[in-house]
Amino acid sequence: MRTLVTGGAGFIGSHLVDRLLEQGDQIVILDDLSTGRHDNIRHLASNQDVEFIRGSILNSDLVDDAVRRVDRVFHLAAAVGVNLIVQRPLESLETNIRGSDIVLEKCHKYGRKVLVTSTSEIYGKNTSDALHEDDDRILGSPLKARWSYSAAKSIEEVLAYTYWSEKGLPTVIARLFNTVGPRQVGNYGMVVPRLIDQALRGAPITVYGEGTQTRCFCHVADSVGALIGLMDDRAAEGRVFNVGNADEISMLQLAETIRTQLGSSSEIALVPYEQAYEPGFEDMQRRRPDTTRIHDLLGWEPTRTLAQIIDDVATDLRTRIA
Repeated sequence: MRTLVTGGAGFIGSHLVDRLLEQGDQIVILDDLSTGRHDNIRHLASNQDVEFIRGSILNSDLVDDAVRRVDRVFHLAAAVGVNLIVQRPLESLETNIRGSDIVLEKCHKYGRKVLVTSTSEIYGKNTSDALHEDDDRILGSPLKARWSYSAAKSIEEVLAYTYWSEKGLPTVIARLFNTVGPRQVGNYGMVVPRLIDQALRGAPITVYGEGTQTRCFCHVADSVGALIGLMDDRAAEGRVFNVGNADEISMLQLAETIRTQLGSSSEIALVPYEQAYEPGFEDMQRRRPDTTRIHDLLGWEPTRTLAQIIDDVATDLRTRIA
């Protein structure tokens, strides 16, 4: 199988590439390195089964050539991270909407199955106990940059679904809930590597807001297994699936857990949202996935604990700090 991974030099994408290579695939990586990193795929430089193309999904001709030469597409390329979305909303909208439209159009042109990675941001401020794929979206004002990522990814989902329903293109949508693990960096608002990095350096561990907001964290190895399982199962086509861990923890508890597990002397400091992001910034108080649908189809469930996630991220960060 020859597989294109857009965003394949990114945190999740590079782990997906590694897993696909283990399964015997030949891989084409398309990444502009705006948030992806050469370091994530440096170990693949001499691998004859990997072709790296540095370029953007906004380049229609480049995407056309890449899709034409493969059998299937994992579409992960996107502008990601709260910091990036707030700081560069227009660039993020263009990448996440126009770029995805180009990828889907080329997949349709050549009849290539495509899996689109979406996000739990889709649900916005919906704080239901366990968010189901059919639950309502509750968003803030469209004039707040905070919600532009959710809006863009929802359009991406509509495009993927419509290409399937109207044109017969085999598409699958995976909504990822806080995927974390080695190679992830905290530059763009990713909370776990940011807090672990602070703890390892003895710097204040900064928790935004009051720290009562809760999230669920899924190890990248578990998420990648779900993505491949969904791509390989024809019964997933035309459907959307939550991918995440249902174990919930507050951000203040997360900071305390990281400090204790790593034996750090760092203090925990609360930082107002206005200072961390922008005036009027809105956050979600709770976000927990209902993963019944993917479990019923694949028998999938996450196997790695938060403690394992912290250990793996800390080990990775220590090599970079050194």
